[in-house]
Amino acid sequence: MTLVLSVVIPVYNEEQGLQALFDRLYPALDALQTPYEVVFINDGSRDRSPALLRQQFEKRPDVTRVVLLNGNFGQHMAIMAGFEHARGARIVTLDADLQNPPEEIAKLMAAMDAGHDYVGTIRQDRQDTSWRRWASRLMNHLRERITRIHMTDQGCMLRAYDRHIVQAITSCREVNTFIPALAYTFASRPTEVEVRHEERVAGESKYSLYSLVRLNFDLVTGFSVVPLQLFSLLGILLSLVSGLFVVYLVLRRLILGPEAEGVFTLFAITFFLISILLFGIGLLGEYVGRIYQQVRERPRFLIDAILEAPADPEHS
Repeated sequence: MTLVLSVVIPVYNEEQGLQALFDRLYPALDALQTPYEVVFINDGSRDRSPALLRQQFEKRPDVTRVVLLNGNFGQHMAIMAGFEHARGARIVTLDADLQNPPEEIAKLMAAMDAGHDYVGTIRQDRQDTSWRRWASRLMNHLRERITRIHMTDQGCMLRAYDRHIVQAITSCREVNTFIPALAYTFASRPTEVEVRHEERVAGESKYSLYSLVRLNFDLVTGFSVVPLQLFSLLGILLSLVSGLFVVYLVLRRLILGPEAEGVFTLFAITFFLISILLFGIGLLGEYVGRIYQQVRERPRFLIDAILEAPADPEHS
């Protein structure tokens, strides 16, 4: 029997909500009436999540696999580990917090039945704080202008990928990457569908404001050199303005003679130019840092163990 669907779920300290996820996920997948597997990736959880995943594997070993990473490598690297071990013709990613209901997977499968090879999602009536919704809209707009990658809702993890898209993603050996954007660049027929969004069943979001900013820095610097080009353009403009200002000061000195006024204005202009310079150094540092991480060629993640049923030669 050909395995049609793999559901990849990264897990990090989700002890309080895992049972609720199990209770809804498996009935929703059974209702699809298609061969499937669920691939959980434990991303170095420090609570009882690994034990609960092991218990669930023992209950449903026929459709459950658990990849135990030996540390916390981040959500996207955990998904990458899931991609490398998923065996289905279609792969769906899902968060473990139940904010994206498992029942919505059927909508993604219907879109793939229509011929699409990558299905993104748009959250309806987002149950997040106002600042997260505002920050998400801002980052979406900025990312689209810089990278030309169109994703209405880049923060929704519920997405579906055809196997050839996943194979292309895993063949990329980038240390830092943003999987949905990378998939969009490989897809020939991408689409988006609206899905429900619910409040977290338990626990709290693993993404702080700093984490969201870091994620978008990785997204922008990983898919475009536009920030460097814009900074170069800004440097040219500031150089021209500074040159004109120097000419103005020289002429003023020749016409009016020495004067003490305007010292603080010069300080303000100097500090402004220095701040622009420091911003540019930081931007260059982002790109240099990515190069540094890449040339070290360290493994993106390390696997401690994999819980899976023995392979059946007749159905492999």
